[in-house]
Amino acid sequence: MGALRQEAKASRVAVLAVLGCVLGLGVVWFLLTSIGGSGPAVSYHWDFRIVEPYLPVLLEGLGLTLELSIASIALGMALGLFVAMARLSSIAAVRAGTTLYVEVMRGTPPLIQLVWVYYALPVLTGIQLPAFESVVLAFTLNLGAFYGEAFRSGIQAIPQEQVEAGEILGLSYVQRMQYVVVPQAFRIVLPVLISISISLFKDTSLVSFLGVSDLLYQGHVVSDVTYRPLEIYTTVALLYFAIAFPITLIMRRYELHLHRHLAETK
Repeated sequence: MGALRQEAKASRVAVLAVLGCVLGLGVVWFLLTSIGGSGPAVSYHWDFRIVEPYLPVLLEGLGLTLELSIASIALGMALGLFVAMARLSSIAAVRAGTTLYVEVMRGTPPLIQLVWVYYALPVLTGIQLPAFESVVLAFTLNLGAFYGEAFRSGIQAIPQEQVEAGEILGLSYVQRMQYVVVPQAFRIVLPVLISISISLFKDTSLVSFLGVSDLLYQGHVVSDVTYRPLEIYTTVALLYFAIAFPITLIMRRYELHLHRHLAETK
C-alpha cells in the first residue's frame, strides 16, 4: 500500500509539474504580449511569427546539440567506469593519478576545458582535431570525472557479501565486475548519471563560442539576421527545455521505482 501511495503521489507531482510549467509559460506569454507603455523598457512588441521561417535552422542546430550530447555521454560513461575502477585500485600511484585527474576536471570550468582542448592541445601535440571531435573529447574528459565518481559510489554501495559470493563461485575479478557489481551499481546511480547528462546537454551551449553550429550558435546567427534577439533566444530556451524537462520527469519516476524495488528486496 505504501508503494502504491508513493507511486500515486509521484504521478500527481509529475502532473502538477507539467501544469505548473504550462501555467508559468502562459503567464510569461501574457506579460510579454500585454504589457505596454511609453518607456523604451516596456514598449517592445513581441512577434514570434518571425521565428517560424527559421525553425529548420534552429532544429538543425538542435540536432547537432543532440549528436554532441549523445557521443559525449556514451564515451564519458565508458571513461567514467574506467576511472571508477582506477579510483578503487589497490595501486597507490594509479589512485593518486586518477584522483588528480578527477579533481582537475571537477575543479575547472567546462568552457576553459573546451578552449584548452581546442586551442592548446594542437600547440602541445601538433595534432589539430576538427571542432566536433575537439568538443566531444573535452566533454568526454569532463564527464569521465563526474561519471567516475558516481560509479565509484555505486560500486561501494554493493554489499561486500555479494562480491565474496561471486568469488566463492569461482568468478574472476572481471566476471564479478561484469555480472555482479556493475549492473547493480548502474541501477543505483542511474538517476545521478541522468542528472549529469542533462547538465551536459545544457552545457553544450558553450561550444557556440568555438564556432560550432549548435542550437545556441544558430540562435546567434538567426538573431543577427532578424534583429529580434528576444524572440529567437526565448525559442532557443524553449527547445532546450522541451528536451531536458521530460527526461527529468522520467528520471524522477525511475528513481521512485528504484526506491520501491530496493524496499521490497529488503
